[in-house]
Amino acid sequence: MNYKHVYLNGSDCDLPVGKVICVARNYYAHIKELDNPVPTEPIFFIKPATALQSLDEPIVIPEYSQSCHHETELAILFRNRLSKATPDEIEDAIAGYGIGLDLTLRDVQQQLKEKGYPWEKAKAFDGSCPISPFIPTEQISDPQDIQLKLTVNDEVRQDESTRLMINRIIDLIRTSSSYFTYLPGDILMTGTPAGVKQLSSGDTLELELGNRYKFRTGVA
Repeated sequence: MNYKHVYLNGSDCDLPVGKVICVARNYYAHIKELDNPVPTEPIFFIKPATALQSLDEPIVIPEYSQSCHHETELAILFRNRLSKATPDEIEDAIAGYGIGLDLTLRDVQQQLKEKGYPWEKAKAFDGSCPISPFIPTEQISDPQDIQLKLTVNDEVRQDESTRLMINRIIDLIRTSSSYFTYLPGDILMTGTPAGVKQLSSGDTLELELGNRYKFRTGVA
């Protein structure tokens, strides 16, 4: 694995690469577009460190899927250990924010769901979490009111504010840390807004965070 956390200015981050804790169904419009029930509590799943790759690398869709969807999300990088975290501990523990993709093999996921199986083949494969460099916390004035935007081949597909999350960031961290201990270098992906669609070979993607930070990638 060649991935390393980096900051927006290009400097290396001395944090190790860890797990990615992800949140499913955290925006009402996305729940509606997939015809899923609204959860009564946050839904979490985990991607391994091998799912991470830089947005500088091309996205590779696994051969066993014919339907890879993009899910654009706010990413949070942690610098401190967190377990059953308090609000003060949470604030001190966040190293930075980024934007990333929770790539989802929708056809594989549907097959697994129908059989009652876990989602890992559809969600946790190698390279399933392309992610941007991280912006230090002091440069993000309010992560709970920041725009997430994805353009594919000059078509805007996702464009929504994090203020529309069902479960707010601090609640997601507090709740998830009661189940999973965050270690330095771990990441939280906070859920995707509406507009998820299929990716195809040759697609060019531009991810934009807060109408300010732009990152580009493509599909091999």
